[in-house]
Amino acid sequence: MMLGSILNPVNSTIIAVALVPIGVAFGAPASQTAWLVSALYLATALGQPIVGRLIDIFGPRRLFLLSTTLVGVAGVVGTLAPNLGVLIGARVLLGFGTCAGYPAAMALLRAEAERTGEDSPAGVLTTLAVTNQTIAVVGPLLGGLLIGLGGWRSTFALNIPLAVVAVVLGALRLPRQARPQAARRGGLAAEIDLPGMALFAAMLFSLLLFLMNLRAGLWYLPVITLAAGAAFTVRELRARTPFIDLRVLGGNAPLLATYGRALVAYVVSYAFLYGFTQWTEESYGLSPFHAGLVQIPMFLVGICVSVTVGRRGGVLGKLLLGGVGQIVACLLMLTLTPASPVWALVLLAVVFGVPQGSNSLALQNSVYFQSDPARTGSSAGLLRTFAYMGSMIASSATAASFDERAGTGGMHHLAWIMLGAGVLFLLTTVFDRSLRGLAAGTGEDD
Repeated sequence: MMLGSILNPVNSTIIAVALVPIGVAFGAPASQTAWLVSALYLATALGQPIVGRLIDIFGPRRLFLLSTTLVGVAGVVGTLAPNLGVLIGARVLLGFGTCAGYPAAMALLRAEAERTGEDSPAGVLTTLAVTNQTIAVVGPLLGGLLIGLGGWRSTFALNIPLAVVAVVLGALRLPRQARPQAARRGGLAAEIDLPGMALFAAMLFSLLLFLMNLRAGLWYLPVITLAAGAAFTVRELRARTPFIDLRVLGGNAPLLATYGRALVAYVVSYAFLYGFTQWTEESYGLSPFHAGLVQIPMFLVGICVSVTVGRRGGVLGKLLLGGVGQIVACLLMLTLTPASPVWALVLLAVVFGVPQGSNSLALQNSVYFQSDPARTGSSAGLLRTFAYMGSMIASSATAASFDERAGTGGMHHLAWIMLGAGVLFLLTTVFDRSLRGLAAGTGEDD
């Protein structure tokens, strides 16, 4: 479960230090290489809830094996890519291929909790969160090391052995669970809401394209989003087995708030990951390896925070800690210039480690307890979808802030955007009364 769930974060973050070398190799500016980031998130944001729903219906094993095989194929394509267009295509394949890992893990955890009678497998949930956030932070360092040894293509080649090991372990170890009763009634069309999935994809695709290219000339994209969203709503309210049960989701305000917090939290974390890393390379003068090395403190602090707060009940304290940590980190980011000492960069990474370790665990646990048990996979997929929407907003903000070069003025502009998102995250946490009830209801187990 852990190996499958890290395939997405490792590919999400390892690209951060590869953007500049890839741009040099293909003669592409930052505005074009930004598509390497957005392409993966676009594919994954579309695929996560769809694959998550299929996991709810058919069980995690077969979806996990199929998707993970696609990761290996994408690794081969990316390693041999002759131009930037093919490389972007490989990132799209990676996005779809990594869709099953996290929803499958959450669905298996829910199934095991029901089998054993343990409502909150706190140790496994914490381990899963720690593993994902660890890989997310160590990715730039790993990417810098691989680039130093074998060039940027090695960051794509890494997916080949990872996919092979994941498929082999999945085939040997993942349980062959019986399909739910709903999956055994009727044919495929009765089990899967294909029109709902198609309308959801159209709605999300047009929205994300607009977020990645915020220009007045693309006014038609929001119109398509609204039209597809209206049609999707009508379809889901009438469908016998909806892709996303809007009645249940609409009545679950705490879960909707969690999704909103995930969006703004990932605006902050991914703007830092991509924007700050590019600035350290192009304006501060660090090599890709050293740019990744600077983020080691964030990796260490994130691990310590996750392990520490994972032992405590509830999620409110974790979210407050993460919210304050984001704000402090953004304020520190505003003070940096190319003349700043290296220890200032390290201090910033240390502070960012606090929300990195706290927020991911709190958001994951919130979804586990707030979602409908029968839709754990799709609910976990939607969490990732909102996170990727945040990452795409971050990618768009980064591209708009830097234009052709990652300068200090652009980095400060990005930091102000991040600060606004951090303040919004903290406010939605402070005024959400349901978090107190969640903490009280899961105090011993969480």
